[in-house]
Amino acid sequence: MPSHEQLSELLDPATTVLLTVECQQGVVGPDSALPELAKEFRASGALAQVARLVTAAHESGVQVMHAVAERRPDGRGANHNARLFRAAERLPVRQLSGTTAVRVAPPIEVADEDLVVRRLHGLSPLAGTDVDALLRNLGCRTLIVTGVSANVAVPNAVFDAVNRGYTVVVPNDAIAGVPSDYTPAMIRNTLALVATIATTDEVLACLKRPRRVSRA
Repeated sequence: MPSHEQLSELLDPATTVLLTVECQQGVVGPDSALPELAKEFRASGALAQVARLVTAAHESGVQVMHAVAERRPDGRGANHNARLFRAAERLPVRQLSGTTAVRVAPPIEVADEDLVVRRLHGLSPLAGTDVDALLRNLGCRTLIVTGVSANVAVPNAVFDAVNRGYTVVVPNDAIAGVPSDYTPAMIRNTLALVATIATTDEVLACLKRPRRVSRA
């Protein structure tokens, strides 16, 4: 774990963006298409931790971005080249554009200044979406990655962000995957090699620090 000073240096509000990955009702809500994942995300406390981080980001001036996965009702443009995509087509709850399933799940609050980026294809919140361009226009240097799943989308987001030159911070209690013991193994053996791992409380301690007062 980094020291408070090291983490504070990374989490400058002016150059930090908080990204929530697929924290949508059809994935992590009570009527999820993936009930095992939704149960783990909620029971582990990860959903509540993401909500805390988003609230703190709003209060501290850190930009929040929500990455949402969805598909058109006709499936046009969606991937069919992996078992995961084919299975999703048969699920009783589908992440259809414009439906409740693709709304950010409570208790996460979406503020007017938040950016919501929706993708119709692929596995990554960054690859082939507007996320990278938006991050660069925002002057982002450090990306905080939260959400689901530790199996697929979260590591995709971390790898793609690192490949694009961003420093990544992963709050280890604000992501989840299945089974429950997979997430710590993924963090320890993979994500820790490329990202800074911290707890939500450690990140919050940096985000809630007093803002610097500019001197004329």
